Amino acid sequence: MNTTASSTYARLLSPLKVGRHEMRNRIIMGSMHTKLECKPDPIAAQLAFYVERARGGVALIVTGGFSPNAEGVLDAQGPRLDDPEEAQALRPICDAVHHEGALICAQLLHAGRYAKIAGCVAPSPIRAPINRHIPREMLDSDILRTISQFAEAAANAQAAGFDGVEIMGSEGYLINEFTVTHTNKREDAWGGSAENRHRFPVEVVRAVRQRCGPDLLIIYRISAADLIEDGAPADEIAALARKVEAAGADIINTGIGWHEARVPTIAYPVPRGAWRKAAARVRAAVSIPVVASNRISTAEMAEDILASGDADLISMARPMLADPFFANKVRDGRVDEINTCIACNQACLDYIFSGRAVSCLVNPRAGRESELRDTPAEVRKKIAVVGGGAAGMATATEAARRGHFVSLFEVSQTLGGQLTLARAVPGKNEFDDTLRYFRRQVDKHGVNLHLGRRASPEDLSGYDHVVIATGVSPRIPDLPGVDHPKVATYAEILSGTRVAGKTVAIVGAGGIGFDVAEFLVTPTAEANGSEAFFDTWGVDGNFSAPGALKADPQAPVGGTRKVVMLQRKTTKPGDGLGVSTGWIVRNALRKYGVEMLGGVSYERIDDEGLHIKIAGRRQVIAADTIVLCTGQESERALHAALIERGIPATVVGGAKEATELDALRAIDEGIRLAQSL
Repeated sequence: MNTTASSTYARLLSPLKVGRHEMRNRIIMGSMHTKLECKPDPIAAQLAFYVERARGGVALIVTGGFSPNAEGVLDAQGPRLDDPEEAQALRPICDAVHHEGALICAQLLHAGRYAKIAGCVAPSPIRAPINRHIPREMLDSDILRTISQFAEAAANAQAAGFDGVEIMGSEGYLINEFTVTHTNKREDAWGGSAENRHRFPVEVVRAVRQRCGPDLLIIYRISAADLIEDGAPADEIAALARKVEAAGADIINTGIGWHEARVPTIAYPVPRGAWRKAAARVRAAVSIPVVASNRISTAEMAEDILASGDADLISMARPMLADPFFANKVRDGRVDEINTCIACNQACLDYIFSGRAVSCLVNPRAGRESELRDTPAEVRKKIAVVGGGAAGMATATEAARRGHFVSLFEVSQTLGGQLTLARAVPGKNEFDDTLRYFRRQVDKHGVNLHLGRRASPEDLSGYDHVVIATGVSPRIPDLPGVDHPKVATYAEILSGTRVAGKTVAIVGAGGIGFDVAEFLVTPTAEANGSEAFFDTWGVDGNFSAPGALKADPQAPVGGTRKVVMLQRKTTKPGDGLGVSTGWIVRNALRKYGVEMLGGVSYERIDDEGLHIKIAGRRQVIAADTIVLCTGQESERALHAALIERGIPATVVGGAKEATELDALRAIDEGIRLAQSL
């Protein structure tokens, strides 16, 4: 262990005895849905995925959720642990993780009314807003059977080699549904009073402990802040935590928010560490270790949470997609080499919601461990990369890591390209860590860097291969008056070259249009400070109120600018945004009074403003500033010049296809190209 690291991150790196198990540090890889179980060889895919994280140094891995029975699956193909033989198929995963020195727990998750199946069940027959199926109200016999099935699933996991189980009691799934009056309208022994509403989770934990004995590690994931109306107040959460401890839990993990909540919980608009005090409240109520989770993505933040006494352990899920070797890098004093999660959700949650296996924007290898090689190149080549944006940096660093001799040419004085614009959007300053990571990789792997230099065909002769990653430039529409002084491009606004006035018209409502709108209306304090974020979204920062809400999350807030977004399409503005983040951005802009217009025809720009036509009626959008978010043009003139000279070249990223500012595709293309060279 690096001496400096051992002192700087003393608590994060310290071991912990829990139950009958020794954890080598305080870092848990939190549970997440992966859909790796749906791949052609699901065991091999899951084994490769989990083993890489175990090899990376985490102390404990919690798998994605396994249902204890057929009616509790998230969808028809969802994994289950009710069959002992099927559970045994998971043993190679457990054995391989143990070989790397980590513990592994299977999460037991009954989806309740979130199950996307016709036969879903719940404490009361109340349909979830995010599910079309109305659940059947569980009979007393159903409840008792389900408790028994949780215990049986835990026993199956134990027999397969798992060190323990995490009982999912948060995020609005079945157990959580029993605990709050929002979803539990029962008048029998399983509803009404808090004592009755807590009975189901307590009996589940008790049954698992009785069935599996003292050796099984039991984690209970409690909802530390429901973020819904009629959610649990702090005193009920604390009481439940104490009951769960008494029933046999070894660790209490903290979950934040229901899936139907209208408060963002893990996406980039949420400040890092926003929920730590919710964990601290739980920790104050019990004597067993408590885990802090959600928006903890750096070693510095994790250490601070532990040092302050807010928690005993740190759960990181998506950060382990971004960098499976997070823990080892902290241990070895290489924190600057951590590929930090940017909370974009684009290749994790959005992939899952579209039926794809999980991956990561900043680390395409995640979930593709057997597909994307981690081996050196067989033949070392001389490679030139032109353009230092996302695609260029990914290509150059991956090629150099594999042993190629790489030169990177960038016309500006710094690396980053379009990422330097994206990072200006509130919350997307997370890209600073991506830039730090790539710049460190450039240095570490010996990329020959040429900044402030526009590469010519002559500069590129003599290379075995040239990669064109020259990116995009803003598209200027053919519109009368587009050269008016009040017109600016999105690049000028986001870069700070131009400052928008108090009234703004945004032409184009794609991803960049929404980014610009966020930039124009969101106070800096909200993106960087938990208190301002809580005020905007109606969250009780003391986590004492029912559901931890002090106001309506949808309530309007005062804005500093009047902004109108316009698009030609007749569809709802923002339809193309990410599934897991689009609703956040749309709601945030509505809260700040941003007007969104579709079906617009643009006629001209003059001193009066932007002249448009909607439904055959002409009107003028009076604006101090008119921002063009009308797409991009690929910059690939260099490619044609190289081909004319017979120099082998490949185009990647925005230079290949100018669709929005797609860092996900750019980095993936760059990595894959580098692996093919």
